[in-house]
Amino acid sequence: MRDLLYMPLSFLYGMVVNLRHNLFDWGVLKSEKFDIPIICIGNITVGGTGKTPMAELLINFLKRSHNVALLSRGYGRRTKGYREVTIDAHYRDVGDEPLQIKRKFPDTVVVVCEKRVEGIKRVRAEHPEVNLIVMDDGFQHRYVQPKINVLMVDSTRPIQNDKMLPAGTLRDQPEQLYRAHYFVVTKCPEKMAPIDRRILRKVLIKYAYQRIYFTRFESFTPQPVFQNEADMVPLIQRGKIIALSGIGNPKPFLQTLSEKYRIVDEVTLKDHHVYRVRDIQNLEQLLRKNPGAVIVTTEKDAVKMGRSEKIPALVRRSLYYMPIDITFIEDSATDFLQKIEEDVKGN
Repeated sequence: MRDLLYMPLSFLYGMVVNLRHNLFDWGVLKSEKFDIPIICIGNITVGGTGKTPMAELLINFLKRSHNVALLSRGYGRRTKGYREVTIDAHYRDVGDEPLQIKRKFPDTVVVVCEKRVEGIKRVRAEHPEVNLIVMDDGFQHRYVQPKINVLMVDSTRPIQNDKMLPAGTLRDQPEQLYRAHYFVVTKCPEKMAPIDRRILRKVLIKYAYQRIYFTRFESFTPQPVFQNEADMVPLIQRGKIIALSGIGNPKPFLQTLSEKYRIVDEVTLKDHHVYRVRDIQNLEQLLRKNPGAVIVTTEKDAVKMGRSEKIPALVRRSLYYMPIDITFIEDSATDFLQKIEEDVKGN
C-alpha cells in the first residue's frame, strides 16, 4: 500500500530529474570546467554509502603529491554560502562530515559552499597553492564538470531492484551511471560470491573506461571521545554496549557492534541529527539503567558531541566512537589509487 501511494510521486520526481539532466545535455544549463583536476565522490541513492571514508582515503593518498582541498555542501548546517572549515568550528556552522575531515587532516583546506562553482572559484582565489579538489557528494551537481567521477554503491541495496524517491532510495536515474569513471561497491561481505560480483559488473559497467572495485568497512577498537575523562577500562569482548547512531544506514554499524559486544540498548536517530539537551539526558538515563555499559557511536556523531561542555560527567567518561576504514577486497586498493593518480595526471 505504501509503495502504491508513493509511486505517482516517484514518477513525478523521476520526470523532474530527467528534465534537469536533459537541460544539461542540451546545453541549456551549463557545466563548467576548471584548470585543476576535480575528483567528485557521489552516489545515486540516499543514505550512507561511504562517501566520507572515500574522501578521507583519497585525501590521505593524494596529499603526498598534491595540495588538496575538499569542497562539500556542508549538509545540515545552519549557515549559507562559502565558509572555510577550521578545526574549532561548530558542526552546525560547517556540517558534521566536513568538520570530521578537517580534524583528521588539519593541514588540508576544507570549505563548504552549496554553489560548487562559486566554491571552487573562491578556493582558487584564496588558496592558489591548491592544485587538486576533492568534491564531496557532487554527482548530481552538474554545474561542475569534474575530471573524475567516483560513484559509491551500497551492495546491500541493489540499484537494479530500487525505485526513485520516495518509493525507493534512488535520488538519481540509473541511466546516469554512464558518467561514472569508477564504481566503488561498499559493504560487501568478506567472502563475496563471484556470481554477485558478475551481476554488479553487468549492472554498473557500460563502457570500457569504467572500473569497478569491491570493498567493505573495517572497524577498529572503539576510542574514547573525551580522552582525558574516559574510564580507562578496556572494552572487553561481549561487554555491554549502548549503540548510538545518527547516520544514513545504521544497519552495518549495528551488525558490527552485535558481533563483538552485547547491545543492551539502541538509540537510532536520523542522518545529520542535531543533538539536543534531551538527547544527552536520555543517554545518561540509559547508562544509569545499564550499570557497567558504555555508549559506542559513529565517528560522525562523535564530532558533534566532542566539544560540548553540557554533557554530564557520566556520559563523558562512558562515550566511545568506533573508527572505520574502507578495505578493498583482494588487495585492490593499490590498483585503485594508482589508477586515480594516473587519471589526475593524464588527459
